[in-house]
Amino acid sequence: MVEKTREGAGSLTSARPPFPWRRMILLMGAALALLAGLDAALVRLGALAPVGSTDLGAIHGILMVYGFLGTAICLERAVAINSRWAYISPATSALAGIAAIVISQSPAVANFIATLPLPAYLSRILPGYQSQRMLPAVLWTISMITLVMIYRHVWKKRQASYAVLIQLIGACVGLCGILLWMRGLEVALIMPWWLFFLLLTIVGERLELARLAFNEATEKRILVWVGALLISLALTLIVPLVAYPLLGISLTALAIDMGYHDVARKTINIPGIPRLSAVAMLAGYGWALLPAALWITAPPIFSGYGYDAIVHALTVGFAVSMVIAHAPVIIPSVIRREVPYHFSMWVPLVLFHLSLLIRFLSGAREAALPWRFGGSLGVCAFLLFVVTTASVTIVNTRRGRSTHA
Repeated sequence: MVEKTREGAGSLTSARPPFPWRRMILLMGAALALLAGLDAALVRLGALAPVGSTDLGAIHGILMVYGFLGTAICLERAVAINSRWAYISPATSALAGIAAIVISQSPAVANFIATLPLPAYLSRILPGYQSQRMLPAVLWTISMITLVMIYRHVWKKRQASYAVLIQLIGACVGLCGILLWMRGLEVALIMPWWLFFLLLTIVGERLELARLAFNEATEKRILVWVGALLISLALTLIVPLVAYPLLGISLTALAIDMGYHDVARKTINIPGIPRLSAVAMLAGYGWALLPAALWITAPPIFSGYGYDAIVHALTVGFAVSMVIAHAPVIIPSVIRREVPYHFSMWVPLVLFHLSLLIRFLSGAREAALPWRFGGSLGVCAFLLFVVTTASVTIVNTRRGRSTHA
């Protein structure tokens, strides 16, 4: 009987692996960047925000792209290769987000950094250099370099595929984006680099997860579109009038090619998580066409409602839709707990896309009040997505414990 009991206990232990508290600490860093980024979003919208700091509002973009999504990407990749050195990437990314928040809210810390020899010297010799960016930028640079090394390791040791190559290119774009931010360039000028860090990472991840749906000819063609995007991206800093239409054409080709061949067109007929994920993915590809159309048909836009539409169509419409689509697959690999399907998971997805529609339509009419409402609704959708995902995961975990008991 004692042996049987021990065997049963062993089987229960193997059935439910220990909770990865260290990974959760890193996720908390991403969550902190998310909360600060959402607060900053409300500030930029001119809505009521818990912390109404314009300095926090100024780092909204970097917190959402690198602090939240970047940390999540780095953590998932570190878990996938299961090497200790790889955790340098999410750890430094999370620390960078915290550093950016602290510096934005503490003039004393910002002034102290500005008086240090290196930042003071760079401020004298480099026009436009902003010393308050230095510490978080250095940490994010370390994070991005480590992410590049992760993909290089996967390419050399495990899988030399088009999917990994595109993700490696995406990490290099992310590294360039943070170096340009460190140099002191205006966020609007370097925003395409941040956007395509996310887009290329997600495209590569999609090719990896749905490899059976993409044959070699399709993968080669997608790599051509990625190459065209890279050339156009580099040209945005030199000849923007030429670069942005080329960027739009390349993005259109990439989004249509990915959407047409993605297995989501078939899994949309399967109830539950497959349908939820498929709708989110196909909607994401659709939203990617909006900035492409604006880049093709209009001169370069660096402010106002048009710029807002471009940025949020790719960050919220595309990237966040893909996060929702892949959350039931990615989250269990990170926290070792299943994310089961629940009908309530549709609510934040619908709210995200409704908020974007309101935001873009009101922006096109330059109607400030409904535009502000649409943006605020998107913030609520973000919070609801986090709460819903956490709730269904916790409830499922407790049910599992009671079943074993």
